[in-house]
Amino acid sequence: MYGSLVDSLSSHAALRPEQTAYRYLVTGDIGGEVQDVSYARLAHRSRAISAWLQERGLEGSRAILLYPPGLEFIAGFLGCLSAGVIAVPGVAPQGRSQNHRAVTRMKRLISDSNAEVILSSRGVAATLSVMGESLPELAELTCVDTEEIPDDMAASWRKPDLTADSVAFLQYTSGSTSAPRGVMVTHGNLMDNERVLTERMGHTPEAISEYDNELFVSWLPVYHDMGLILPVLNSLYLGTTTTLMSPLHFLQKPDRWLTAISKYRPHTSGGPNFGYELCLRDTTPELVEGLDLSRWRVAFNGAEPIRAATLRRFTETFKAAGFRHEAHYPCYGLAEATLMVSGGSVSVPPSLVEAAQEGPRAAMDAAIVSSGQAGPGMNVVIADPELRMTLPEGETGEIWVASESVAKGYWRNTIATRETFRATLEGDSTRFMRTGDLGFLRGGELFITGRLKDLMVIDGRNHYPQDLEISAEMAHPALRPGCTATFSVDAGKHAGEGEQVVVVAEVAPESADDLEKIMGLVRGMIGETHGLTLHDVVLTLPGTIPKTSSGKIQRRATRAAYLGGTLSPVGASATA
Repeated sequence: MYGSLVDSLSSHAALRPEQTAYRYLVTGDIGGEVQDVSYARLAHRSRAISAWLQERGLEGSRAILLYPPGLEFIAGFLGCLSAGVIAVPGVAPQGRSQNHRAVTRMKRLISDSNAEVILSSRGVAATLSVMGESLPELAELTCVDTEEIPDDMAASWRKPDLTADSVAFLQYTSGSTSAPRGVMVTHGNLMDNERVLTERMGHTPEAISEYDNELFVSWLPVYHDMGLILPVLNSLYLGTTTTLMSPLHFLQKPDRWLTAISKYRPHTSGGPNFGYELCLRDTTPELVEGLDLSRWRVAFNGAEPIRAATLRRFTETFKAAGFRHEAHYPCYGLAEATLMVSGGSVSVPPSLVEAAQEGPRAAMDAAIVSSGQAGPGMNVVIADPELRMTLPEGETGEIWVASESVAKGYWRNTIATRETFRATLEGDSTRFMRTGDLGFLRGGELFITGRLKDLMVIDGRNHYPQDLEISAEMAHPALRPGCTATFSVDAGKHAGEGEQVVVVAEVAPESADDLEKIMGLVRGMIGETHGLTLHDVVLTLPGTIPKTSSGKIQRRATRAAYLGGTLSPVGASATA
């Protein structure tokens, strides 16, 4: 295979110049405007951008990519790689009334990466120009609209001197348990993880041929590792075609994702668990009747807790459209491992470890879902981080990973790099990356149980917030799936009881008359299932619970908002 994705692009541009590399659904609708770019055109545009960067002597520097959804991001990203410039994907602020989270994250990326240039498109460049009057961080940066870089600059492009250890880009973590950090992903890391993804997801030459090169349909944001490494870069790695749409268009009408899958009939598509839940929330019999999901081979599900109930309901709802349960593909990964660590087996139903709940359906819905087997070359162990020893099969501990996919470390953060990427087992010199995730191995499959820092110890027993959140959401249909946060607080000074559990859950606004009933049902479910008495249940409006930009629940931020009294409950909380 190729030495880098720069080589992959050059090869595909030569071998299949007119083949569509990416198409973009401008409105999100299959009947709307469609933009596409061929491999030859993509190579030409990325080389023009690359030459512009090289002409200014920016090799080795950092370039922040601030693009709205569309194809120009891909040309900008590959332009950086082709110039030996370190790309820093970011979230583009929109309009004069900026999204506070996007602006805050942009300022952090500028400061932490010590970037010298911002690559963007017309609308974003104009917005940044206006913002520069009030944001000193932008004053010393060059901001270029890459669409204005002329095509003929490609003629002066020089192939960079890349090695496997050269940093390709900084993937800033989502910050679900800490401040975001820039993961240094090398060209070698990228190529190794694309190899892992290809093998685990069955992207064989035979499958690619069977699907006429239509590999992905994706609504995932390309500035996140899942949306970038999977549909965008795996397609480039293999020379296939991917269909993209804006995340916002998906969120507005989740059926756009399914209708695009039905039309383009890709081998692989997916996203976090909440994406499947959104489809279930908005589906109608008429929609199902008009879909054909029979060729959807890999429906990957990762980046947040995978819920057995979601898998079951999605199958039951869309089997009439040809969706097969064995297409569900739970997987596990993180930015520090470039992306994928483990994944299911293609065309094999997900494995479950049932929980002790009453009734067969309750047990299945609350079960822990397997995240599949480790990818080829991935050394995954379950460790006791304090004793630095591996734990027996079936025992829960911290997940440690060693492989060529594991990133170089955190950008300009030696202490965090040493703590996360330099772990060793007693008597073993192998360097492991500590994931901070808890799980266990059974029969060669990896099961994720929670986050090490989120673990709650109540009365000497370990409780994982994901387990409590699933149970709480099963208590009443008005509770929104994937929109519940549990955490512990020190209730000792108030009640003499030490650490106690709080549940914060988003509830449908039309349920305002049933709040006391819902809170009582949540208390009862947690008590019966986990033997816990809740300190508090807080029901809030949709969109209240803090999440990362990739949709992960921020339990620490929710806890801080709860303690600070800023959660704005729908009704008065029911304090025990």
